[in-house]
Amino acid sequence: MSSQDSLSHRMDSDSTAVSEPRRHGFRAFAQGLLETGSVRAGLPLPLGIEIRDGGVNFAIFSRHATQVWLEIYDEPTDREPSQVIGLDTATNRTGDIWHVWVEGLAPGTLYGYRADGPHEPQRGHRFNPHKLLIDPYARAVAGTETWDFMKARGYHHGDNGQKWQPDTYDNAAETPKSVVTWEHFDWQGDTLLRRPWSETIIYEVHVRGFTFDESSGVAHPGTYRGLIEKIPYLQSLGVTAVELLPVQAFNENELSRTNPVTGEPLTNYWGYNPAAFMAPHGRYSSAGTRGEQVLEFKQMVRALHAAGIEVILDVVFNHTGEGNHLGPTFSWRGLENSVYYLLEEERQWYRDYTGTGNTIKADHPVVRELILDALRYWVMEMHVDGFRFDLASVLGRDQDGSLLADPPLVERIAEDPILRDVKIIAEAWDAAGAYQVGTFSKHRWAEWNGPFRDTVRRFWRGDAGIIDDLASRLGGSADLYASSGRGPHSSVNYVTSHDGFTLNDLISYNHKHNLANGENNRDGTDANYSNNHGVEGPTDDPLVERTRNRQARNILLTLFLARGVPMILGGDEFRRTQGGNNNAYCQDNETSWFDWERRDAYDDLVQFTRQAIRLRKQLPMLRADGYYSPQDVEWFDARGRTVNWSDPNARTLGMHVRDPDGPDLVAVFHAGTESTNVLLPPAPMGSAWHRVADTAQPVPTDITSIQEAPPLQATDRYAMAGRSVLVLVSRPMESRAEAPTTSS
Repeated sequence: MSSQDSLSHRMDSDSTAVSEPRRHGFRAFAQGLLETGSVRAGLPLPLGIEIRDGGVNFAIFSRHATQVWLEIYDEPTDREPSQVIGLDTATNRTGDIWHVWVEGLAPGTLYGYRADGPHEPQRGHRFNPHKLLIDPYARAVAGTETWDFMKARGYHHGDNGQKWQPDTYDNAAETPKSVVTWEHFDWQGDTLLRRPWSETIIYEVHVRGFTFDESSGVAHPGTYRGLIEKIPYLQSLGVTAVELLPVQAFNENELSRTNPVTGEPLTNYWGYNPAAFMAPHGRYSSAGTRGEQVLEFKQMVRALHAAGIEVILDVVFNHTGEGNHLGPTFSWRGLENSVYYLLEEERQWYRDYTGTGNTIKADHPVVRELILDALRYWVMEMHVDGFRFDLASVLGRDQDGSLLADPPLVERIAEDPILRDVKIIAEAWDAAGAYQVGTFSKHRWAEWNGPFRDTVRRFWRGDAGIIDDLASRLGGSADLYASSGRGPHSSVNYVTSHDGFTLNDLISYNHKHNLANGENNRDGTDANYSNNHGVEGPTDDPLVERTRNRQARNILLTLFLARGVPMILGGDEFRRTQGGNNNAYCQDNETSWFDWERRDAYDDLVQFTRQAIRLRKQLPMLRADGYYSPQDVEWFDARGRTVNWSDPNARTLGMHVRDPDGPDLVAVFHAGTESTNVLLPPAPMGSAWHRVADTAQPVPTDITSIQEAPPLQATDRYAMAGRSVLVLVSRPMESRAEAPTTSS
C-alpha cells in the first residue's frame, strides 16, 4: 500500500469511526434544547417572509400595536382563515418587530395580518383588528381584482354625532392577501445591462395599454408576456430602455365615479396609488396571481435584457393608496399610522404634499429602510435597471414637511452600494409647490426636464422670445445643471409623457377634453402649449394633416438632436391619440390602449423616428456628457449672423457643431409659418454639406442615413419651408462630381 493510499485509508476509517458517534451525540445533546412544534418564535429579520428550515418566517414592524395576528388563507376571497396565529408579546416580539415561524407553508400560501392597539386618531393611532392588512414587504398580492375599498374603511367620522368610531366590519373576503413567494428563478446568466446614459433612449409605456387592444395581435394581451411579444418592434425602433408606468400592486377599482359619456365605471388605470411597494401588479400576469406574476415579470425582464433593452420602473414612494382620513385601511395605516405618514399638528389629519390625501414620512428611519429595501429587492431579485421616482421632492421633506437642504434618503439612494449601477431619475417636484428641476440633488440623480418640454412645445407653437431657451435645451440645459457640477445626462429630455397630451394631441388640440374623467374638465393642466393648426381634433383637411405630420417630425427631431437623455412617449411614433384627454389616469379603454392600426397608417412617421434615433446613435457629438463650448458650437440666425437672443420676432435658430473627430453638424430649426432662405456656414475644408433631414421634404427624402445623404447643390444657402427642421452633415468631397440636390 502506498503512503497516499494509507493516508486515504486512515482518513476514511477515522471519518467512519468518529462521525457516527458525533451524530448520535448531537442528537442526544440537542434533545430537549431545540425548539419544536409547527409554530415557533421565528426571527425578526429579514422583514417580510423568508422560506427556511421547512417553513416560512414572518416578520412585520409595528411599534404601538398591543397584539398582532398572522392569518393563513386558502383562497383570495375566503372570509375565514384556515389558520390563525396570535403573536405573543414575550416570545414573538423583538423591539418593534413581530415575528413567527410556521412549518410546512409553501410558495403560493396566502396570508394577512391583523393588528390591535390604540384607536386614538388625535394621537395618530388608527389600529383596527377588524381589518385584514397587507404585509408592507409582500412580494406578491392576490385578490386585487375583487377589492372593495369601501369595506376597508377603518372607521367612521362624524356618525351619530360621534367622531372616529372604528368600523367593525370584517373585510377579509373583500381585501387582497399577501402571497408567500419563492425567489429562485433561472436567469440564464442575466445581469443588469449597465448601459451608459450617453447611449440611452427611453420609451415610456403602460404594460396593459401597450398590447391590450386586439389590434396588437399578441397572444397574451395586456400582460408582461404581451410586452415580450412586442420586443422585436421595440428593437426595430432603436430604443434602449422601456420605462414602465407603475407596476407596484395597486387597486384598480378604487374610484367610485363613472364616465359621464358612456356610464361605464372609471378605474385607477395608471396605478399611481400603491398597495405594496415590492409586489408586481397581478393583473398584468397572464399566468396567475399566487406568485406567478413574480415569475412572469422576471421572464419579461430577462427577455428585454436579451434584446439589449433596459427596464426602468416608475415607482411611487411619496404616498400610498390609503388616501386621507376618509380612505381605506389595508396596510401601513393599520400597522403604524404615525410612523408611515406625515401628520398635521392635529394628528387625526394628514399632510398632503402629493394631491392624493397622504404623504409618506420618508425622513423616518423605518420608512427609509422600507424604501431602500424595496429598491434593492427590485434590483437584486427582479433585475430592474433603474427607477423614475414619482413626485420625488417628497423624499426630501422632513418630518414636519419642510424641504431639507441635503435629504438623507435622496443621498442614500444615490450612494447605496447595491443601487450604484442603476439609473435613478427624479420627477423633481411635488403637488405642494416644490419645484427642484436642476437643484434636486448634487449627487448622481437625473431629472425629468420640465423646462425642456415647455420650451420645445412653445417654440414649435410659434411663441415669441423662445430661441434663447431653445439653445439652452439643445445644449444640455447647462443653465439648470452646470452649477451643481452635473452634465447634460442629468437631463431626461421629453416633450410628451403619460401625464399630458400625446404628441398627436399636442398638434391636434388647443384645449384639453377631459369630460370623460367625470371631473367636469377641471382635472389636467391647462398649460399645454399646444396648437391644433386650424381644426380642433381629427380632420380630413389635407393641409392641416400635412402641417401636423411635419410638426410631429419637427418635435421628434428636436428631441433627438439635443444633448441629454431623450425619452419618447410610447405610441407617439405613430400618432397615438387620447382624443384630447390630457389626464387619462382613469381610462382603461380605447382612450388609452394602443391602436396598432395607426402603426400601419402612420408607417412613414415610424420610419422617420427610426432614422432619427439612428442619426443620434451615429453622431457622438449629440451624446457627449459635456456642454458645448464656444469652440464647439456656433449659433446663427436665418441670415447667417450671430443670433440676437433678445429679438422677440426671431423664429429661426441655427446650430453649427464642430467635431474634430467626426463630421460637422448643422441643424436649423425654423418655427415661422413662412419659408425663409437660410445662409449656411461653410463646410469644413475638403468637405461638403449633405442633407440628412428636411422635415418639409416628401417621404422618404424627409430623412436619410448619413451614408445615403445627398450633397447640397447650393452650399451657401438653403430655402426652408415654414415650420421645418434642416439637418446637414459634412462629408469629404468625392473626386467625381456629386449629384446635385435641390434645397426646397
